[in-house]
Amino acid sequence: MSRRGFETAAEAVAVALGPSRTKDLAGLLARGHGKGRALAEFASPRVREAVAGVYRAMEEDALPRAEAAAYLRGYVAAQLRARDAVQVRAVWSGPSSPGVPVRATARVLAEVIAEAREELLAMTYAARPYPVLTRALEEATARGVRTHVVVETLAGARGLLSGREPAGAFASIPGLCLWHWVRDRATDSFGRQHAKLAVADRRVLFVGSANLTESAARRNIEAGVLVRGGDAPQRAAEHIVELQRLGVLQRLCP
Repeated sequence: MSRRGFETAAEAVAVALGPSRTKDLAGLLARGHGKGRALAEFASPRVREAVAGVYRAMEEDALPRAEAAAYLRGYVAAQLRARDAVQVRAVWSGPSSPGVPVRATARVLAEVIAEAREELLAMTYAARPYPVLTRALEEATARGVRTHVVVETLAGARGLLSGREPAGAFASIPGLCLWHWVRDRATDSFGRQHAKLAVADRRVLFVGSANLTESAARRNIEAGVLVRGGDAPQRAAEHIVELQRLGVLQRLCP
């Protein structure tokens, strides 16, 4: 019998939870726990929606909980085997050397942005308008990608950044939502939002030294790593989303 509704829901929850937490959900199902207990176990709103979707699909497909648990465990096993297909590639920009390919960091970032179909999360310390990246972000938001960028602020940089606010680099992009780090005065007052990364659909992660500026894109020696597959892209995205949920990161847009 076809279980397409449940299979779709199971895939969504496995992506949202990751292998370890999906096995936790399978354990709850195997022990006969209902939706209320499962939703209490998984607090993040996005995760709760995926978990609720599993229980809803089970009802619609009249699927026993033990069978649903077995399916989730099997799906996790397949996810873990797929880790063998992870691709990790170093990305350099700047002067070249024999035998080491050099690509413009901005081009790699633009390619990551272009791959996003549902969600794009990015972080940068400094930012200045740069047409290659601006165009890629405009195209992403135009095709309906949820696009969130975390930036440093002049106040947060405490004199180490000058000129316009980094957020101003994205002011012309409709639909893009900006975030910043709200420091705890007791513990984080001298900290900086110094991460530089982009995650597309929790499948592709680029992390490196480059800010979203023309200098980083065209003139500097910059190094980064492009990761396709595996847990790293998903975990990076989950961390950002959880910091948003907890209020550590707060919106700069209306």
